Amino acid sequence: MPPVTRKILIVEDDNSTAAYLAKGLAEAGYAVESCGDGRDGLFLASEGIFDLIIADRMLPGLNGLAMLGAIRAAGVSTPTLVLSALGTVDDRIDGLNAGADDYLVKPFSFAELTARIDAIFRRVDRNAAEGQTTRLSVGDLEIDLLARTVARQGKAIMLGAREFNLLEYLARHAGQVVTRTMMLEKIWNYHFDPGSNVVDVHIGRLRRKLEEGFPAPILHTVRGAGYRLSVEP
Repeated sequence: MPPVTRKILIVEDDNSTAAYLAKGLAEAGYAVESCGDGRDGLFLASEGIFDLIIADRMLPGLNGLAMLGAIRAAGVSTPTLVLSALGTVDDRIDGLNAGADDYLVKPFSFAELTARIDAIFRRVDRNAAEGQTTRLSVGDLEIDLLARTVARQGKAIMLGAREFNLLEYLARHAGQVVTRTMMLEKIWNYHFDPGSNVVDVHIGRLRRKLEEGFPAPILHTVRGAGYRLSVEP
């Protein structure tokens, strides 16, 4: 059972759905607060006291995605799970691009909802533990997580924000195979394959920056599986 210190805000204008969620989550051990309006949800979420926000997409006052965008613009990083009857691929992409950590289509089973909540909290806990590390190294590659700088053999390597995030993820799993699916979920927040080569394109750019002018490769392709950051071939 999760600790009661996990606080969940439910923003849902359908009273029966809100009551169903609140009852089930309270029985699961969470502290729950509810409201039925997007503006009220924005006000409450901006306090930064919740561990998770569950928000319907279609809300009065301010729709769920607009509310989420305003929350992110205010610098509030509280994980958010969007609920919606709109379930096309484009709808899910819109929700994730707006800043949602997950997107669940109505109607849904409560078991799936709690499984997704558990997955979100596992990522939060893992990221908190990882955040205690300020530097990563793989062979002669040095990564400063605070300054967001990268150097190999003492030579600075300039990376874009997405490239840095991708390298950090690979470095945290140094020596292990990281699949395209893992990178899509962690770096792009896609919980499905968008059918593009976005990962391969970014990996190609990152590899050129990490390896051009250096004697040994460090970012390896594992055919049929993914990629591995390692000094070993």
